Amino acid sequence: VQLVESGGGLVQAGGSLRLSCAASGSIISVNTMGWYRQAPGTQRELVATITGSDSTNYSDSVKGRFTISRGNAKNTVYLQMNSLNAEDTAVYYCNAGVRVLSPFGPRQADYWGQGTQVTVSS
Repeated sequence: VQLVESGGGLVQAGGSLRLSCAASGSIISVNTMGWYRQAPGTQRELVATITGSDSTNYSDSVKGRFTISRGNAKNTVYLQMNSLNAEDTAVYYCNAGVRVLSPFGPRQADYWGQGTQVTVSS
């Protein structure tokens, strides 16, 4: 299973970016998907998650500014980021709980994308 992220980049404070993440591979179903971020010298932290039934959860720091959503095929997740500020600068990682087909039968596993850099200039 691969998670491929796109959409990061450099933006001025107050601007917007939209991140995308698509899961592919021997997937039976994708459950919760989410975005996490890690700034230099800090631990990876939750940004937002969305369940298979589209229930969402946001960290307090992004609530009201970021919106997480899923594509119709449910194996794609988006993060619309508005009103960006310098504190949002980080590498953003996509995460997915995936039920996969293995030689030993179906199994549940957690996957991470490679990360995409978001830099907000003040």
